[in-house]
Amino acid sequence: MLDLIANHLEIAVSYAPLWGFLLIFFFMTIESSFIPFPSEVVMIPAGFLAARGSLTFGIPWLDLLISLLAGTAGCLAGAYINYFLALKLGRPILYRYGKYFFLKPQVIARSEEIFRTYGDLATFVCRLLPAIRQLISIPAGLARMDFRRFTFFTALGAGIWNVILAAAGWYCGKATADMDYRTMIHHAVDLIHRYNGWLFAGLAVLVGGYLALHRLVMKPAAPASPAE
Repeated sequence: MLDLIANHLEIAVSYAPLWGFLLIFFFMTIESSFIPFPSEVVMIPAGFLAARGSLTFGIPWLDLLISLLAGTAGCLAGAYINYFLALKLGRPILYRYGKYFFLKPQVIARSEEIFRTYGDLATFVCRLLPAIRQLISIPAGLARMDFRRFTFFTALGAGIWNVILAAAGWYCGKATADMDYRTMIHHAVDLIHRYNGWLFAGLAVLVGGYLALHRLVMKPAAPASPAE
């Protein structure tokens, strides 16, 4: 699918100066919902075009910033679709009819298993993992996860992933004078894969720090002595 969409990317790019940020929001909403769509063909070109001043404002850092905001807002919109569909429809309907909307029962079951194992934090961590990234919003809705916590963890995970993709695109835009979009996407994806170890190490530090802080905050106070 990555190659298929990348080969037609130039059509969308021709509209980037006028509709770029709206297109980023729209396609990232699709990517974050239950419809299969690779985020790599949205945020990597966004960083690439921003680096070359080819988006709306023509100011690289500003175009990059707004692209990240639009992409993350789109991720939230798509995640909200999954969350409220699960919340309103419920488990029986999703398992029975989800296969007609790209939601196979075994995939839903696996996402529920991950959510039960790791709790709210799964909505953050899984946003950085392929395959499960979009679907983790479904068990969050089924479990009626607190909406504010859902929004925070989803935005945090999606934002970090968007920064990684856009940064790879930005690097390609600054490092190469002439590169077609298909080659650029593959080059950026290879770059991300090359540094996967460092990315996951950083993720482990973030998760470990959060868990340590959570345990410290939630630790019950020592009972007062009889004399006190």
